Amino acid sequence: MPLRFLTAGESHGPELNAILEGLPAGLRLDREALDRAMARRQAGFGSGGRMKIERDRLRISAGVMAGRSTGGPIALSIANRDHASWRDRDIEPMTIPRPGHADLSASLKYGYGDLRLALERASARETAARVAVGAICAQLLAAFGIELGCYVVAIGAVRAELPPAGAAEDYRARFAAAEADALRCPVPEAAAAMRAAVSEAARARDTLGGVFEVVALGLPPGLGSHVHWDRRLSGRLLGALGSIQAIKGVELGPAFENAGLRGSQVHDRLHLGRDGRQIERDGNRGGGLEGGITTGAPLLLRAAMKPISTTLQPLASVDLASGEAAETRYERSDICAVPRAAVVGEAMAAFVLADALLEKLGGDSLDELRPRFEQLRRGRLGELRMDDRPWRFGYDRPDAGTEAT
Repeated sequence: MPLRFLTAGESHGPELNAILEGLPAGLRLDREALDRAMARRQAGFGSGGRMKIERDRLRISAGVMAGRSTGGPIALSIANRDHASWRDRDIEPMTIPRPGHADLSASLKYGYGDLRLALERASARETAARVAVGAICAQLLAAFGIELGCYVVAIGAVRAELPPAGAAEDYRARFAAAEADALRCPVPEAAAAMRAAVSEAARARDTLGGVFEVVALGLPPGLGSHVHWDRRLSGRLLGALGSIQAIKGVELGPAFENAGLRGSQVHDRLHLGRDGRQIERDGNRGGGLEGGITTGAPLLLRAAMKPISTTLQPLASVDLASGEAAETRYERSDICAVPRAAVVGEAMAAFVLADALLEKLGGDSLDELRPRFEQLRRGRLGELRMDDRPWRFGYDRPDAGTEAT
């Protein structure tokens, strides 16, 4: 069964809910680690007032007994503390759509009579449920030695100059440095400039976007497939990160940089390692994927987030009730949400990679999966036995059976 999940809930409703289906039985869940994952999504310089209200804690009400997954659907919920201030009051009409939000487009699609119906579900508050799901998937991946991390590389016009990273240790150092910084930037000089840029945007009553990276380490080669468009792991990962609110671009490795180079400058050459058996690449410009399949190298994803659409500055719009020109009204929001979006991107990548791992291994329990994982091909010459002889396709000719009888 494929791994899948659904979320439900509104930004200011009682709670957010999620159901994760397809997790194998026998995975012991670390509840403290799940709560830490929820806290990571809430932290970040430039966050708005909502994050001072919420204290996201995960409640599991099905699918986990005696601390281990049962193989059944896992039911999750996260309380919205801010609902208390909305529960017993009349909601003011919202009739002026905000540029950049789903207010107008969702109302055109669903025929809403009040724009808040779009706001409540389109809100990035929904990502708390995604992070909960991703945190569980990350624990499944960790059981097989696979780890993920994220960090910010740009806020507005400020970009971090990262030293080259090749080995897993290089990326782990980035993860650790990012976790210690309020903007999740692993380069201290760039982080200071980013904080200054966010502060300046706040003084200007404006918002900032940026770029973050998600990296997965320890992936075996062979996850994903080239045989169908929807099984290519590249497309699944691009779609997952691209589904996050305000994300407008995603790339694998240095994809846009690669687009400006010649092929001889881009493609990683192959050679045998020192043992004379392991096939290795001289770089990782493919971002850890070839043909929609993992190579075993670190998987690198980069996502671009537009500036938050809710600005303290009013923007020109139209009042749909009166038909008159109007200006937008401010709804509480972040100044910069890139550090928090990075955590959501990590969660979405964890979900897709966990699904791909289960697809490769099969099985309904951890005890079934582990021996199959150990038997995976790892790119050694002895695992790639070539027939090394001529052959023919053997299909019938296109005109076979059409001759006159």
